[in-house]
Amino acid sequence: MKMLKISAALLFFSVLLACGINLRAQTSVDVLGMHSLGPGSTSPITGARPDPCLYCHAPHSGGNMGLWNQQLTKQTYTMYSSTTEKKNASKQPSLGHSSNQCLSCHDGTVAVGATIAYGQISTQGSMAPKDVFSATLPGSLPLSSSHPFSFVTPLKDTIIMAASLVQSGKTIDPLHRVKLIGGNVECISCHNPHVQGTDVIAQNFLVRDSSSGTMCLSCHDPTRTITNETNPLADWSTSIHATSSAKLSSTSGLGLYTTISTNACSSCHAGHNASSAPRVLRGSNDLDCVGCHNGSSNVSPMQNFDNVIAEYGSTKIGHTIALTGPSSTNPHDAAETTLLNGNRHATCVDCHNAHSTQVVSTPFPDAPLTRVSQRDAAGISAADGTTVVPQSVNQYDICLRCHGSSTGKQALSQYGYMPVRVVAISDFLNVIPQFAQNSTSAHPVMYATTNALSQPSLLPKMLEFDGTTQGRTIGTQILCTDCHNSDDNRESGGTGANGPHGSVNFHILERKYLNSQVDPSAGPGSPVTINLFPTPDLTVNGPYALCGKCHNLSNIMLNASWSQHSRHINDGFSCSVCHTAHGMPTTDGNISGERLVNFDANVVAKNGVNPISYNRTANTCTLVCHSYAHDTTNTGTANGFFRGTKGPGKKK
Repeated sequence: MKMLKISAALLFFSVLLACGINLRAQTSVDVLGMHSLGPGSTSPITGARPDPCLYCHAPHSGGNMGLWNQQLTKQTYTMYSSTTEKKNASKQPSLGHSSNQCLSCHDGTVAVGATIAYGQISTQGSMAPKDVFSATLPGSLPLSSSHPFSFVTPLKDTIIMAASLVQSGKTIDPLHRVKLIGGNVECISCHNPHVQGTDVIAQNFLVRDSSSGTMCLSCHDPTRTITNETNPLADWSTSIHATSSAKLSSTSGLGLYTTISTNACSSCHAGHNASSAPRVLRGSNDLDCVGCHNGSSNVSPMQNFDNVIAEYGSTKIGHTIALTGPSSTNPHDAAETTLLNGNRHATCVDCHNAHSTQVVSTPFPDAPLTRVSQRDAAGISAADGTTVVPQSVNQYDICLRCHGSSTGKQALSQYGYMPVRVVAISDFLNVIPQFAQNSTSAHPVMYATTNALSQPSLLPKMLEFDGTTQGRTIGTQILCTDCHNSDDNRESGGTGANGPHGSVNFHILERKYLNSQVDPSAGPGSPVTINLFPTPDLTVNGPYALCGKCHNLSNIMLNASWSQHSRHINDGFSCSVCHTAHGMPTTDGNISGERLVNFDANVVAKNGVNPISYNRTANTCTLVCHSYAHDTTNTGTANGFFRGTKGPGKKK
């Protein structure tokens, strides 16, 4: 009898060991968790046999590997593929090996309890959809939207992979629990099917606690450097998504952990059944960002300026994100060329690197340096308009992805009236020549001002939205976002998000800047309309508000820089009639181009056969505007400007 008891005990222990259960690690909790399928268990599927190990293993007459007992799936899968994974391709899981064993329940083609040794065990219930890789899942194909595994071996090295994966077949998990299986990534690289609760939060049979992205960082190395390559994860450890203590709602669907930093990678990436198969994103491009940056209760606290989606309200016009408009059918792809030729769109990740973006704090970096919220975003060099800058140094590098030398650019009517300049280049949407160092005059965006001509109206500091509070020192260079910005941005004294997301003003301008226009049927030279006030509105609500951010409008009205400024402004002209906003891309011999003088050809016309001209040295111009002829040969008024049917020097 004693020998029978010993034999029975040995048999019991052998079965447990066959299941891979470490008896020394046992607690009062059922370590098998959902994999305990016997009667009365908490698993969504329960079977008639009380011995939980035997649903997968049989001490006799099991399969060839690990005493396997579940019938094996022979399903053919659509494996993971991505435009950014070009070296390591996935293959069909090998029949009978570990991943194929897991899929024998989790692909939904073989009934749970379909055993080799005992036949079909009677079961009741069903697995949750998230636990089944099936073509019936909406928007999904089997395995294509799960983290890639079962690669063609040997693995090939890439900069975001830990060097040891290829060099020694080992991960960099300091606990040595995340492992390659036969030199490959398999299900059991990340999952231990015998212990559900090692990660007490996730409870997903993980081999280790995966909070703060530790599972991902076992194979993906942000510190890796390779000559002439850029690691897109390089600044992950200091990024806002790795350090934020903001809490995530349990109903957000953005991972299982409680804060953004502990959720880490899993806020945006899903291990299985991701909404977007390439790069296993929870959403597609912008939809990932929207999950947090929408002002909802998903994140707490959510600062007002973190609610970027508020900048896309119905009253605002901005860069079109992928939720609606052209970008929804022309989305961003991480492998696309940095210079967006014929593929213009504006998703969040075109301007931001989610792995590197840092919390926006003051003081801001000096212009023209990239803002920390755009850290490591790729850009294009202003030097030639084509050279890629993998990690942008200057903010305008990023803007030049679309607004530089790329082809296929469009002037969309939704952004408002577009002046046609007398001196122009064929690609008038290319801002590089307009801001060029050799341009006759330009706002100092790409190159510092030389102060060749003094600007009597220039303020020492930019004025905030209230028109009184002094903001950032203007200095010798400014940013694209000093003009193109959300109309309630935080830097200028508002409470909204910084950056050109959306504005009630045309061309995504942070403040009002109205263009004088004429009745198209009357044509250039006819009367213009813009400011119908008896006295020009020079306030922060007026048509010149954007210029008033950096220029003292009262000084301009005193004719400090030109003797006819007040006259033109009192007649209702906007700055845009005479001045281009960016700079002079070239000269034509008739317009000298100082002080950004470059007339709007939709508004002004030739004076007879004479070309439209401006000569700063003589302080004269020749043209017809507002039904008045400007002719340098007339001496009837100051500077010889006005002569026409309405009489020399007379107002309208």
